[in-house]
Amino acid sequence: MSKQLAIADTEVLPEELAAPKLVLVVDDSRLQRKILTSTLSRWGYEVMEADSGEAAMAACAVRRPELVLSDWMMPGMSGIEFCKAFRELSGEDYSYFILLTSKSEKNDVAEGLDAGADDFLTKPVDGNELRARMMAGERILEMQRELTLQNRVITDTLAELQRVYDSLDNDLVEAKQLQQSLVRERHKHFEGGDLSLLLRSSGHVGGDLVGFYPAAAGHLGLFAIDVSGHGISSALMTARLAGYLSASALDQNVALEKLPDGTYQSRPPAEAIETLNEMVLEEMETEHYFTLMLADIDMETGKVVIGQAGHPHPVIQRKCGTLVQEGTGGFPVGLMSGVTFSQFEMHLNAGDRLIILSDGVTECPGADTEMLEEEGLETMLRNLHDASGLAFFESLIWSLSEFAGASEFPDDVSGLLFEYRGGAQKK
Repeated sequence: MSKQLAIADTEVLPEELAAPKLVLVVDDSRLQRKILTSTLSRWGYEVMEADSGEAAMAACAVRRPELVLSDWMMPGMSGIEFCKAFRELSGEDYSYFILLTSKSEKNDVAEGLDAGADDFLTKPVDGNELRARMMAGERILEMQRELTLQNRVITDTLAELQRVYDSLDNDLVEAKQLQQSLVRERHKHFEGGDLSLLLRSSGHVGGDLVGFYPAAAGHLGLFAIDVSGHGISSALMTARLAGYLSASALDQNVALEKLPDGTYQSRPPAEAIETLNEMVLEEMETEHYFTLMLADIDMETGKVVIGQAGHPHPVIQRKCGTLVQEGTGGFPVGLMSGVTFSQFEMHLNAGDRLIILSDGVTECPGADTEMLEEEGLETMLRNLHDASGLAFFESLIWSLSEFAGASEFPDDVSGLLFEYRGGAQKK
């Protein structure tokens, strides 16, 4: 192999090479190293030398060069072996590697590229070609540095986003616990029957809420709310609405009226909904509206007076299994002032149960995208006739998951189940 090296002199320092770059020259010929080092120094490079691949590796361990000029054919570790070893060195910064060789066959070039070389210079080396390859290497390194900086910015940004996400996620977990605490008792035993409640958000928090409050002696008030939308804003509105239907601060409950003797009784549900509608429009600056079901149950007679504002129809499942769905439908709350709401009556016999569910059940899409709807709900309820209490809701969620083909639902799911045992004279 020829060791001749011809390098044309140049008096012009390229702007691209104005900043000193560290170049490692590796060649077992002292003369060739001297020629290359002298030329590169005149061009403004900082140069270090090595007379073998082994010496070059030792030098790189101390200080990593930005560009490498290495002869291919050297005793001991060859240039291509040095290139492979060099590429295995750890470090974020990339170095541009040029092999000096008299080889020109495609197989040789492919071998060099596979080893990690970026470019080749054929001996004898032309000075103008060397300068052009060095400038090209610098451009590649500059692009690599910019890419590394951009990647660092992206990495830092992603890390910050992850931190914010984790913080928000922790807050949402706390919010979920607070919202779930609005339904303090999921199962309650009364003299005339048992009440079970379900509240399952599609995300961390949701816009559904169910609850109960004591009405007149022997009466139980129930409510079911479904705020439009999902997420934090809907959850905040349900928290506000919970105060208007409070079971602990009865004087603030719009569904109750205080009697002269200091006790409370249910207002007509339609009237209470109208009051709540005007309060929401006057006091809350929000785009949200909500559906609502208010019910007053007479534990002695089984009469249920219901006010319905856009909420799905209530269902009575008779002791024999027969299902009755009826209602007036009605207009959602919080959309328009001056709306009149209506109410209707249903009747429970001993062994019957009243089921109130949100539209997250009837409008749940199945695996074929078709919704469950009322007919599908009736089939599901017939299959769950023997399930009671919280087990009823657990079975309902399992059946709904099987229908949807997923364990998570696109909408909040909530409900109340009141299982009537009958009044004292019916026992």
